[in-house]
Amino acid sequence: MAEKTVTEEIEEEVNNGYDAPTNVNEVEVINTYELEEKAKKVVPKGGFDYMSGASGDEFTLKQNIEAWNAKGILPRVLADVEFPETNTSIIGEELKVPFIMSPIAAHGLAHQAKEAGTARGIAEFGGSIMSISAYSGASFDEIEAGLGGNNRWFQIYMSKDEEMNKNIIDEAKADGATAIILTADATLSGNRDRDDHNKFVYPFGMPIVSRYLKGGAKNMSLNNIYAQSKQKISMADVRFLKEYSDLPVFVKGIQTPEDAMAAIGAGAAGIWVSNHGGRQLDGAPGSFATLKAISEAVQNRVPIVFDSGIRRGEHIFKAIASGADIVGIGRPALYGLALGGWKGVKSVFEYFESDLKRVMQLAGTQTIEDIKHARLFDIK
Repeated sequence: MAEKTVTEEIEEEVNNGYDAPTNVNEVEVINTYELEEKAKKVVPKGGFDYMSGASGDEFTLKQNIEAWNAKGILPRVLADVEFPETNTSIIGEELKVPFIMSPIAAHGLAHQAKEAGTARGIAEFGGSIMSISAYSGASFDEIEAGLGGNNRWFQIYMSKDEEMNKNIIDEAKADGATAIILTADATLSGNRDRDDHNKFVYPFGMPIVSRYLKGGAKNMSLNNIYAQSKQKISMADVRFLKEYSDLPVFVKGIQTPEDAMAAIGAGAAGIWVSNHGGRQLDGAPGSFATLKAISEAVQNRVPIVFDSGIRRGEHIFKAIASGADIVGIGRPALYGLALGGWKGVKSVFEYFESDLKRVMQLAGTQTIEDIKHARLFDIK
């Protein structure tokens, strides 16, 4: 049989409906880079390119990985380390590992279980947090079926209608959210060439924000969805979310010390250092390249979450040694979902746990607090 062209693959998705994987199985994770290539073989092209792609020339996407190579870890020996302890806490919540699920839209592109599958994988792993995106393809009830009462934070893309924002926050709180994440770096979509070539539209709706999206997001492009959301995000929005929700508010998308300090001044309870996985402004630095300066400015006033480019235990270690309190896992979890459903997500989280413990042992650090005092060195 002749190999299908890109155009034929896209037409098949449109004509036959979106055929996301359905299998549920454990996934062998030797490293998370390989998961991407494996997921590419099972996820429909439009969905895979949406998940794996980034903006423009994908310079910033590449920098998210290359930035790690600017710093090395100085290992300590004779450190009396055995069975490293990865437990930590943030805003009073106890975690068994210093990483959580980053908020990502439309998990249904990876697997038919959607966010409920990711949620169950995290719940079965235990001791972490599911960040629920307002652009989820599943409802709060569907996600709860997977989470089963486990911890969750809620990430909001705000409506232009303040009353709708209040309604969404009320629902998130009723669902059990213990923190609000304001994504501040996505007031419109980056120029995602892969999506444009594929003429990508969402093959399903977004139940949480459907009340202010005409058509509910199904068959919409990301540009159309952003156009119906609030673009003008300011310090007033941080204050509103803090006061109305009465929950800790993290401002996500911080890439400069100035913005970190402004967010704290507006009442943010936490800073989330991220460049949206390279999916917004191409030409921005790798996320890790900005972390140290931001953490030095914050000076432990509030906790710092870090994401964009986490692929190995060394990356988690370097981020914490540079000032992060915890990190967010993004694409690797979606690739695990694609390859094995909830069991695949659990496999990915287990990989990061064991890989981080390996790095901690070899670096001579017994606890997460020890990592915060570990020394990195510049690689010339």
